[in-house]
Amino acid sequence: MAEKRQLLFCYMLVFSLWSCIVYAVTDSQDAAVLRSLKDQWGNVPPSWDTSGGDPCASWEGVVCNNSRVTTLGLSTMGLTGTMSGDIGGLSELISLDLSFNRGLTGSLSPRLGDLRKLTVLILAGCSFTNSIPTELGNLSELTFLALNSNQLSGEIPASLGQLSNLYWLDLADNQLTGQIPVNPGLDNLKVAKHFHFNKNQLSGGIPGKLFDSDMSFIHVLLDGNQLVGSIPSTIGLVQSLEVLRLDRNSLNGSIPLNLNNLTNIIEMNLAHNKLIGALPNLTGLISLNYVDLSNNSFQRSEPPTWFSTLQSLNILIIEYGSLQGSIPSGIFSLPQIQQIKLKNNALSNKLDTSSVSSQQLQLIDLENNNISSVTLGSQQGSTLMLYGNPVCSSSLQNTVYCQIQQLDASYSTSLVKCGTQTCKSDKKVNPQTCECAYPYEGTLYFRAPSFRDLSNASLFMSLESSLSTNLSLSPGSVSLHGLSFNDDEYLQMDIDLFPTDAELFNRSEIQRLGFALSRQIYKPPVDFGPYYFIASPYFFGDGSRRTLSIGAIAGIATGCAVLVLVLVALGVYSLRLKKRAEQAMFFSKPFASWATSGKDNGEAPQLKGARWFSYDELKKCTNNFSESNQIGSGGYGKVYRGMLSDGQVVAVKRAEKGSMQGGHEFKTEIELLSRVHHKNLVGLVGFCFNQGDQMLVYEFMSNGTLREILSGSIFIFLILFQE
Repeated sequence: MAEKRQLLFCYMLVFSLWSCIVYAVTDSQDAAVLRSLKDQWGNVPPSWDTSGGDPCASWEGVVCNNSRVTTLGLSTMGLTGTMSGDIGGLSELISLDLSFNRGLTGSLSPRLGDLRKLTVLILAGCSFTNSIPTELGNLSELTFLALNSNQLSGEIPASLGQLSNLYWLDLADNQLTGQIPVNPGLDNLKVAKHFHFNKNQLSGGIPGKLFDSDMSFIHVLLDGNQLVGSIPSTIGLVQSLEVLRLDRNSLNGSIPLNLNNLTNIIEMNLAHNKLIGALPNLTGLISLNYVDLSNNSFQRSEPPTWFSTLQSLNILIIEYGSLQGSIPSGIFSLPQIQQIKLKNNALSNKLDTSSVSSQQLQLIDLENNNISSVTLGSQQGSTLMLYGNPVCSSSLQNTVYCQIQQLDASYSTSLVKCGTQTCKSDKKVNPQTCECAYPYEGTLYFRAPSFRDLSNASLFMSLESSLSTNLSLSPGSVSLHGLSFNDDEYLQMDIDLFPTDAELFNRSEIQRLGFALSRQIYKPPVDFGPYYFIASPYFFGDGSRRTLSIGAIAGIATGCAVLVLVLVALGVYSLRLKKRAEQAMFFSKPFASWATSGKDNGEAPQLKGARWFSYDELKKCTNNFSESNQIGSGGYGKVYRGMLSDGQVVAVKRAEKGSMQGGHEFKTEIELLSRVHHKNLVGLVGFCFNQGDQMLVYEFMSNGTLREILSGSIFIFLILFQE
């Protein structure tokens, strides 16, 4: 037992030393939190499952400073599970990114509010539900908050107005309800530049107090909600505003006159509301390149003069409106104009397109108006659509202009140079190398692009180039396809990002790409405007590998060297203990060397002329060592008559507990008796060394009692009843 305790001590010592090496880097509290998260999440990176691995040294997605976890980035890892309150224990955390893990469900933990040093919180593209915790208002250092594309419900907490350093607030594409909180509330976000609440179920009016001249908004996206009431005139005070999307609500009333003060605005979309009154005067909007006033209830009017004066205008859309009269020909000569979409109005009289001079004009859509005659110009490649006008029943009957026309096919990255190359499984052809690889896939949504032409190759090639350059990918390793404008009037496209000189991205690279796209580190060309990205799950396969810092590698190497030295010393000590244990075993199991296998396995001896009996066998043949079977006794023990299973009658000498020899001595006696053969000696039939008993089995002498027969030979007496 002493030797076993010593061996156990050695093993415990090894484990303790290993634990000291393993846990020496990460703060114990942070390590406990991460291990708790690991137990609650499925599909964690393989490095998290490595037994004993130190988080700061080897866990992917974990970045530390002075043994404290400061960054936890696990974008697109395929995580599953819920968010435990334990995460609030990472008190030094600065950045938390769990974006694009659709398997993360349940409520957001209120203990997120304990991360007082957090500056970046990205939970976009997951499946979190229920309300936004009011405790998020405690994150006074927060600058970037992205909770978009989840299933969050309930009202927007007024406490978010306490985030005085916040410049990015994205709650889009959820199920949020109720009114926009102000006074106090979001009106305190004086430095916020991005205000994305689109695609929710927000109701009530747009609070006038949400805007004032101290605001820094660049993007205000409230489209796709259930907002009512009028557009507050205070929006005109936010001179920094570049994108305003209020479309697809139920707003009513007239458009404030002071919207004309937004001289920096690039896109204005007020479509699909219930706005009334006159069309707004947008003359002063010198930067405006996209405007959509469709599907409202404006009063009938001639096309306003600003149609022909906005030199930056790219896209003009007023469909299902109340325009009447002639279209000013000056609009066709604007230098940047690309599309004019005025279908389903009451435009009439003569249309004169002879002044078309813009090289960029691709589409003039005047379907379903009252145009009776047309003077055609060169059009220079632009598409003129007049289906549903009176002119199509007369002079232009049977012409292409009066047919339903298909626009040019949308752009798609060319694979012509790759010929007929195809790939199996989920692999795709890399347009750069024409080899099969697993790309990082996802969908890009541009919420306010300044164009509508999806066939412009140069425009989308510039997007490909910017993606590969800004994301540190090889030139040509970006593929775009599936371009379209969806029901939300967002430009969406599928993108494939291919690894360089490899078949797979490793996990660190995927985390980097996911963070760059969710954190808005990547900046697209200005024509594309604000965007968001939703990644698809990534297949890491067996080729995923882990990247460690030089410091981490050095720390692990040092720890391993110390561990090896300790294990060598313990090995030497263990060998010495083993030898001592073998010696002790020799005395505790004296029959070990008699094993039939030739190995010391503790079996009973197999001797010529003598056999081994089990305890149960002798117990049975002596009728449980009954007194009726007792035929003698002595200082050593008692002798019983017994009958073996083959009918042989034997005498069983059983030693008393207090008089038993040591195992080694008993073995010596058996060896001696098995070798001695004489006509005056009873023969040794066998023995039993079992269940704490020592028994010898002799031939039974049937002539008289054993005592009477033994009285004639002192030698025999000594043999049978030796003390």
